[in-house]
Amino acid sequence: MSFTALNISSINSYGYSPHPLAQYLSWIEAILTASPSGTKPFIISITSSDSDTLYTIITAIQSLRARLNDPSHSRIAVELNTSCPNIPNSPPTGYTFSSLVPLLSTLQKESTIDPTLTVGLKLPPFVYHAQFLAVLDGIKQLCAAAPKCPFAFFTCTNTLGNTLVFAEQSSSPQSEDFAVPTALGGSAGDTIHALSLGNVYTFTSLLRQPEYEALKDIVIIGVGGVTSKEAVARMRRAGADVVGSATLFGKEGVGAFETLSRA
Repeated sequence: MSFTALNISSINSYGYSPHPLAQYLSWIEAILTASPSGTKPFIISITSSDSDTLYTIITAIQSLRARLNDPSHSRIAVELNTSCPNIPNSPPTGYTFSSLVPLLSTLQKESTIDPTLTVGLKLPPFVYHAQFLAVLDGIKQLCAAAPKCPFAFFTCTNTLGNTLVFAEQSSSPQSEDFAVPTALGGSAGDTIHALSLGNVYTFTSLLRQPEYEALKDIVIIGVGGVTSKEAVARMRRAGADVVGSATLFGKEGVGAFETLSRA
């Protein structure tokens, strides 16, 4: 990851985490065991290319929830990442939503078995109306075949892929010529704020329409360029139920939360 020099933006060429799922589950178990009365939730962002692997992942997470007696607290949620732009030969599946049906069906099945399992989707930045409709129509079909809608939230949005920042534009260049060694990467922060606001607003507006009544309880997590208290307010105005920040947190650490709440 590299930060830009003129605003609070970033570009990253990282794909998925090098740490295995078991490591994250171990960390979460240690934190929650140390604070059994805490209410802070964890969202475990996962991905998979096939239903069998996804089932194995969900089983491991459910085993952790059972050990922690999480069903009574629902402090652990699952987010299917459909949107990483930095995986070679593997474009973000969120852009071809129909290809996700087998994975979403697996999540639907697991949510039906255990209604306390909270499941959401991390979505890529969409740029035209049909992309939003593809997501909602696909989820609507799955909800029609389930006792309740199995998807609790959408995270809007992940980074915007195929972006380029030169070394002289960066405050922390990772190579002589470019901000990141691969040259191209995923852009986040102020650079994509307007696009992220548009995604949040569009999903929020569509979810209020009568044809999506079955999806009305889906929560929108607004992410993208949340680098100031004003940006938090804009996300709220656009319709976000929850607001998240990544670039500012990466730049300032836990001090970012003071920045976002500063009067």
